[in-house]
Amino acid sequence: MSGNTVAQPHSTSCTPSRAARELGLRRGEFDLAVDLGCIRTVPDEGGGGRRVTRTEIDRLHAEEGFPEALKQRVETVGTKEGAELLQVTPGKFTRLARLGVVTPVKFYLNRYRAVVWLYLAEELRQFAADENNAPLLQGRTPSGAREQLMEGLDLRPRNWRSRHLGFLLRRADNHPWACAAAVASLLDAVQIAEIVQDPYERVHLNRFRPRPQAHGAPGSPAAHLAESLTMAEDPDEIDWLRADLAQAVSHARVLQPAPRPTTRPRPAEARDQKRPTPSTAAEHDPPVPWTAAEHDPLAPSAAVAQDSPVPSTAAAPARAMPCTAVDKAPPVPEDSGRPHGLLGWLRRRTP
Repeated sequence: MSGNTVAQPHSTSCTPSRAARELGLRRGEFDLAVDLGCIRTVPDEGGGGRRVTRTEIDRLHAEEGFPEALKQRVETVGTKEGAELLQVTPGKFTRLARLGVVTPVKFYLNRYRAVVWLYLAEELRQFAADENNAPLLQGRTPSGAREQLMEGLDLRPRNWRSRHLGFLLRRADNHPWACAAAVASLLDAVQIAEIVQDPYERVHLNRFRPRPQAHGAPGSPAAHLAESLTMAEDPDEIDWLRADLAQAVSHARVLQPAPRPTTRPRPAEARDQKRPTPSTAAEHDPPVPWTAAEHDPLAPSAAVAQDSPVPSTAAAPARAMPCTAVDKAPPVPEDSGRPHGLLGWLRRRTP
């Protein structure tokens, strides 16, 4: 027996929920830690999603400052708390975020269906500690930037999508179709159909499409708003994603071509192939000539012999009469002035 094992035994790994409890994290914090690369996961060979090995949990427990250090790395703050960390007003913090100076890491919708952006507290602390950022924090907003803000510039959704795409690519584990599906998740169906024209490749791509984050009930206004934030909007952003998707699909097509259905004969076609054709059946079993004597036992043999001589079939073996001979017998013409049946036949034969 080989010493290398492919599957990860469940006894040496645990589910994300249990790993979050053992690490002292809420489920949202745990998911963010996985996206940021703070916690490494492995695929479940049984198809049950991602799992965390006992070795990884022991490594995190052995880190200095655990668990406070881990919680600090995944701490998120809103606009008010972020302004306090940067020591600016909430209004200026919002302007800096709209200009793309700081990038949100996630968002949620409040009860008024307003978008609430969240930022990593550790990133804001590092931004405030950098002396090169002092002019942005202390000085006034440049005039060109103020004009862009007045025109409605807001880079928060685009910057979040860029960061979110990095998270999706991390989850893909370098799987070619999963990486392509991560890029496709930021484009609508029309854009995807224009790039991936093969229907089998689109179906295969959709199998690896990441699940969207749940924001409200499916089909609700909140869900539509969250979906609009996920889809790319700016023309240059769409062009960039389209180019990336075309390249990713081309790469996946070479490494792992999309599966296609195999051509198999249907059961009816298989039976037709085994059934002999009419010409072949005629060669092996020629039809017996149709005669009135064989089908009308009451008809006298002498009369039949006078009308049409029938070849002798005494030496021929008995055979079943083909159905086509009976079905295609010549119809009797209708004659209202003559009697039908055996009596009429005898009268016509009487001189």
